[in-house]
Amino acid sequence: MEIWCVPPAGNANFAWVQHMIHHLAPHGIAGFVLANGSMSSNTSGEGEIRKNIIEADLVDCMIALPGQLFYTTPIPACLWFISRSKKNNKFRDRRGQTLFIDARKMGYLIDRTHREFSDDEITRITQTYHAWRSASPLPSVGEGISKSSSPLAGDGISKFPSPLAGEGKGEGVVYRDIPGFCKSASIEEIRAHGYVLTPGRYVGAEDVEDDDEPFDEKMKRLSVKLEEQFAESTELEKAIKANRRYFFEK
Repeated sequence: MEIWCVPPAGNANFAWVQHMIHHLAPHGIAGFVLANGSMSSNTSGEGEIRKNIIEADLVDCMIALPGQLFYTTPIPACLWFISRSKKNNKFRDRRGQTLFIDARKMGYLIDRTHREFSDDEITRITQTYHAWRSASPLPSVGEGISKSSSPLAGDGISKFPSPLAGEGKGEGVVYRDIPGFCKSASIEEIRAHGYVLTPGRYVGAEDVEDDDEPFDEKMKRLSVKLEEQFAESTELEKAIKANRRYFFEK
């Protein structure tokens, strides 16, 4: 069994991670849920274990999840996908690359304390991962591919013909980076981030469309609205004081 560093006695996360890696078949892939701290913790040797797993080129995909998905705890978690061999002839050669998906803003509340993913959201996440490992990525938006060129722009996948489609290896879609959602990062980028695997560090901010309103005009409009809200606040304060006097002077 590979022991890159003895895990801390009070936290078995990386003991289990190393255990699962040890039992993977030569071309096996494992997926598991861990607390968010596993992506960035440097305490008690955990950062060193994570660094060595990354340098061994085993991390295939990282997915950040929103909170309230689990019935036993409201805290957010993350998904790790570990691949024993990123060049296994079943998928494309992914050596030196890791996919990051930020799904923290996805899901909907089914009640006050529990969240679920819709079927479309699950499809978006899974197809993004499958497209990334099955065919060479396209340039990201802003790097040669415009949003209007894809019927699925914003989803991390595009319905362009795949050289692997129809061979049981591809799904007829091609992966591309989407700011704010997914990013295919090199091991050099991960090193530059101190071996932290939090997707938000890599996917960047979501593109925001410009409303074309000139800055000066927008500031004037917002200033007028702010003054109106100040006036409403003053009137509300007077009404509250009047009501308070009414009740306390009776």
